[in-house]
Amino acid sequence: MNGERLIDFGQVPEAVDALLQAGVRAHRTDKAAAEALFRAALAEAPDALPVHLCLYKIHAYAGDGDAALEAVEAAIAEAARQAGLPPDWLKWPAFPGQEGPERFALYSLKALAFIRLKRGEPEAARAALDTLARLDPHDQVGARVVAALAEGVA
Repeated sequence: MNGERLIDFGQVPEAVDALLQAGVRAHRTDKAAAEALFRAALAEAPDALPVHLCLYKIHAYAGDGDAALEAVEAAIAEAARQAGLPPDWLKWPAFPGQEGPERFALYSLKALAFIRLKRGEPEAARAALDTLARLDPHDQVGARVVAALAEGVA
């Protein structure tokens, strides 16, 4: 296995990083192998947020809305847990920082809006986008792009 680091996944255990790097290398040619590597990384480190990101992205890119939704909801739940936020993102209070798990939670909420939109669920997408507008008024995570797509669908 090539040891080249394609993506900086931040502070994850070395073994998890190796699985993620291998999954990234595999994702263009063998999506099943990539998913298996990402799932192995999740089993190794279920609290590693980059693993969750890889899982929801691979499913979203493949157009598997059900798997993408399941993965992004797990990502949001883990980020909320780490950030000390309520499990229900509709009840998230404004939080001062947008670093670490808080930023990941917002970024994943944007992904949830996109996935819901792609699944033909504009009302659910709008709820996530409205929450993002409240929590991230300066659009640090780029939700306006998804909001523009939602407007085009409406």
